[in-house]
Amino acid sequence: MNTTSRFFTLASAAAIPVFFTGCETTQGVKNPSGVAVTEMRPDEKGFVQGTGVESQDLVSVTDKMARSILGIPEIARAQTKPRVVLEPVVNNTRFPLNKDIFLTRIRTQLNSKAAGRVSFLDREMMKTLERERALKQSGQVTASSDPNVVEFRGADYFLTGKLEGMSTRTSQGTSDYVLYSFRLTDARTSEIVWEDLAEIKKQGLEDAAYR
Repeated sequence: MNTTSRFFTLASAAAIPVFFTGCETTQGVKNPSGVAVTEMRPDEKGFVQGTGVESQDLVSVTDKMARSILGIPEIARAQTKPRVVLEPVVNNTRFPLNKDIFLTRIRTQLNSKAAGRVSFLDREMMKTLERERALKQSGQVTASSDPNVVEFRGADYFLTGKLEGMSTRTSQGTSDYVLYSFRLTDARTSEIVWEDLAEIKKQGLEDAAYR
């Protein structure tokens, strides 16, 4: 192989990685703003922020409520494991958020970290459970126990919450205050055996859209 041929061979080999590298950089989704997607922790403040309820608020509030519930005598010193039913959260803020995500996270925190000190009754599954019991009673499906014996448990406590908000908007920006309150109610006496709250206030130059 002469010198000229060897030069073109080496040049072609060197160009192959550059060619594939160039192809790779042209593939994939391009952000119009030129900013790549940033993965963050749910409890971390991001660069996209508003004055409303955000993930870091959800994490801090629900962590506080789960710890608070575990510390009350009705749970910590209970002779038998209390049964809790979740009731819908009331959202009186201006933000159209998924309000029940708060109780979902409190429940999962307690189920994973309470070491069996409290149990939750799945009332969302009642229609499914009743249909399954009817199928067993009619003999359409098999049953490992007597299908005529009702085993659905009653609640000892109801857990619910409320989100209240106050908003101020001027030419200088937007200010939002949100009060998160949760309570545990005795199903037999209607007494509130536990209640706790968290408060968050934010201000910003521009309002944000929430959904």
